[in-house]
Amino acid sequence: MNRLLIKDIVIINEGIRTSGDIYIEGELIKEIGSNLEYDKGIKIIDGNGRIAIPGMIDDQVHFREPGLTHKGSISTESKAAIAGGVTSYFEMPNTFPNTTSRKEFEKKIQIASKNSFANFSFMFGGTNDNIDEIKKLDHKEVAGIKLFLGSSTGKMLIDNQDSIENIFNNTSLPISAHCEDEQTIKDNTEYFKNLYGDDIPISAHPKIRSDKACLQSSSFAVKLAKKTGARLNVFHISTAIELSLFDNGIELNDKKITSEVCAHHLWFTDKDYIELGSKIKWNPAIKSKNDRDALWKALKDDKIDIIASDHAPHTLEEKNNKYLSCPSGGPMVQHTILSLLQNCKKYGVSFEKIVEKIAHNPAIIFKVNNRGFIRKGYFADIVLIDTNTPTIVTKDSLLYKCGWSPFEGQKFDNSIYKTILNGNVVYEDGKVNSIPYGKKITFNR
Repeated sequence: MNRLLIKDIVIINEGIRTSGDIYIEGELIKEIGSNLEYDKGIKIIDGNGRIAIPGMIDDQVHFREPGLTHKGSISTESKAAIAGGVTSYFEMPNTFPNTTSRKEFEKKIQIASKNSFANFSFMFGGTNDNIDEIKKLDHKEVAGIKLFLGSSTGKMLIDNQDSIENIFNNTSLPISAHCEDEQTIKDNTEYFKNLYGDDIPISAHPKIRSDKACLQSSSFAVKLAKKTGARLNVFHISTAIELSLFDNGIELNDKKITSEVCAHHLWFTDKDYIELGSKIKWNPAIKSKNDRDALWKALKDDKIDIIASDHAPHTLEEKNNKYLSCPSGGPMVQHTILSLLQNCKKYGVSFEKIVEKIAHNPAIIFKVNNRGFIRKGYFADIVLIDTNTPTIVTKDSLLYKCGWSPFEGQKFDNSIYKTILNGNVVYEDGKVNSIPYGKKITFNR
């Protein structure tokens, strides 16, 4: 049995900082305390005062397998996740074929069981006509239902309101919704096509996928959740005006309507289109500085509950196409935690609050079994962060199959020192362990 003692660390967990040690036996945390001593047969990691946090549970990634493996795969992108301190992920259903049947869901489980370097689960896609499939899902192994209320990569738009309401009425699984109003986007696109033809500038993206498009769709989803009592998580909030939809006066365990923000919306603004162009074309769009600042404040005030990466790689060749042909999305999972730590102090958001949003809250909201916290008896998914060693993002350091990042050239003040997954050291000295130790995530439902 694997035995590991991590000594002299500062543990950030459940809103508290504690100096001490963590003893791991097999896959689980056996003991947490000060000056823990065990026999000579165990492996010891000297933390030397570094910070230990629970590994991130990323509730929104696109790893592109099956069907889109020229962009990324479960193997390549989960390696990047581990290098970034992401120990668990929920992968989205807009692969090819779409994950909208039990058969395709099982295929993904089989692929990940052999090839994933991080713990895994999958969202099941809702469509206009698969309610019977949804009703038969095993709630203990499905992360939730993903609904594309606005079209995006993968052609999974669900636009029949009766079908949407039927799903809200007929599942107790968490429903995670991509909220952008399709008609508003179409109207805005036609307006800019009339102005520019096929040469729409990338700077028009936040005007095409506008704050109005976001608010209209998010409002619809929230209203429907209140009407039906469904459990709703609104993905990637990107605007200040959407924040009024969410209540911070309810304890998280009692919330039925929650929200998520993504790391790129907390970092970039519409001014960055000048330098980065289509590399930062996401759906929903990167918006204004005022929006970004409001999102940080909402994190601090608990109007936003989860931070995710929305890791969504495309090749540079694809991203270099003209606006109408350029796919939305970009690689983020390797640097999500570092980007959050870089800016959190500036916005008055504590390290403890970041840990809450990336680890504790996803575990609570989705009812993840025994992950997301540093607790005795929980799986040993732990990230050691070195606050004295910076990270410079270079092309050579990237583990993404697509081989690029919008952060290239960026210097982060912190670095991921080691990542521990299910009791195994899976990332250290800048390298990922060659053995895929990822396990299927289960849920307490």
